[in-house]
Amino acid sequence: MTRRVPLWLALPAIAGLVLFLVYPTAYLVALALTHSSLAHPLRAFSGANNFQSALAAPAFTPSLWRSTLFAVVATVATTGFGLVTALLLRVRGARFGVVGALLLLPLVTAPVLIGVAWKLLLAPVGGGLAGAFAALGLPGFNPLGSGAGAFVVLLVIHVWQWTPFAVLILFAALGVVRPELVESARIDGAGPWRAFTTVTWPAIAPTVWAVAVLELVIGYKVFDLIVVITSGGPGFATTLAPFVIYQTGLRGSFDMGTAAAQTLIFAMIVGVVATALTAARARVVEGER
Repeated sequence: MTRRVPLWLALPAIAGLVLFLVYPTAYLVALALTHSSLAHPLRAFSGANNFQSALAAPAFTPSLWRSTLFAVVATVATTGFGLVTALLLRVRGARFGVVGALLLLPLVTAPVLIGVAWKLLLAPVGGGLAGAFAALGLPGFNPLGSGAGAFVVLLVIHVWQWTPFAVLILFAALGVVRPELVESARIDGAGPWRAFTTVTWPAIAPTVWAVAVLELVIGYKVFDLIVVITSGGPGFATTLAPFVIYQTGLRGSFDMGTAAAQTLIFAMIVGVVATALTAARARVVEGER
């Protein structure tokens, strides 16, 4: 006989869901459908005008492509490096250890501090890397001076910052792999790669895919590093979608209606890409069965 849990026990969770999810989402949609500024929100119904203005903005649509490229590459890099690092740490033993704790430092450091530190390191005059290049007699070092260089620099910093997150979760996931199964596979003649693909990977694959989805969302949300290091430049090379939305709503015209429409469009893009990744994960898991 099954017993039903009284509805009132779920009321705190329902209240929290309404307060932190339903209400902000409804308010965001209301802003997107009305003429709204920072000082005077929800003035008059505007229909789809804000969405048209959002898509017509010269910086917004390209920023969606740049954000997607950034997030996808960052997801592959952080998840891949995180898995390799977690495997290496597991070889050392079941404890995370001092080395593992040191690897977490970028993760627990405030993003603004990370941005300031890297900006000082990459400064073309007086920066740490510029000084090292000058000491070696090499040409000037200024990766932030070109669009491609600045984009790659942001990507590298982001991967450096968020790979420890993947390491932490995947290291814990590797704890469920039974050592005797790995040893049995090796006794049967399986090499390290074969043992990994037949024993370790099936056990940790769901966690790896979950980490990939989380890293994808984190990659789409990059904002702090852009503000501190590049301010979206040179040109529009590092102007990703969150930075464009910030500029639309909180700089210049303070057009909160268009910013809200941009936010909804951006959220749809993130949802589509995340859904595609989840669907790919489901197909892979189904194929392994």
